[in-house]
Amino acid sequence: MFLDADKSRGEAATEVAVAGSRLGHRWNEFPFSPLSHHEEACCDVARDWVIANDFAQLNGSDRLSGPRWLRQLYKWGPSSWPLHWCEALAQPSIDCGAHAALAHEAFAARGLTSFRAQFVQRYDANAEADWRTRWSAERCSDHWLDGNLIYHEGNALLAGDDELKFWDPSAGWWINPRQAAGYGSLAMVRIWTEGRAGSNSYRWGARRIAPDVWCDV
Repeated sequence: MFLDADKSRGEAATEVAVAGSRLGHRWNEFPFSPLSHHEEACCDVARDWVIANDFAQLNGSDRLSGPRWLRQLYKWGPSSWPLHWCEALAQPSIDCGAHAALAHEAFAARGLTSFRAQFVQRYDANAEADWRTRWSAERCSDHWLDGNLIYHEGNALLAGDDELKFWDPSAGWWINPRQAAGYGSLAMVRIWTEGRAGSNSYRWGARRIAPDVWCDV
């Protein structure tokens, strides 16, 4: 991977993911992980292979289905960055940043509006210790670990006029918008629209998510 408040309005209350409520967070200024390109055929071929294979795997199914084949082909594990397209596809395992980059390319090639997404999730000390050991063994940065919180990357897919679905490419599933504090739950999210936002906020389940800022969930 590249280097709480709610508001209610009457009976039809909608939970609002509040932007900027944890300004001191260590990942506040952290960018999502971009795959690099050698500007040679090796990376062009790798990118084209992802698009072609996703088309074959989709096989006429719903374009909004998640590209689970990527998770089946590439396990989740440490990656050294910067990481090029051709290098990512040559690895037996890749981290969440690489998973998210590949999934984004697949979604975009389907003609869908896809944003890169960053998550902060809750885990525990045992998980943190295990992951620090694994990343240290591969001499990869463990900046994504912070006590009982972890930094994670995924995808935000526009599934309606302003409706989002969050894809966790390293797990191979859609994140349930019915969140409760607990192991693996989502604490914060940021979607990168990079000026392409069509709305001041997007709907995710019963919540509204503002674009391009960290929001508490």
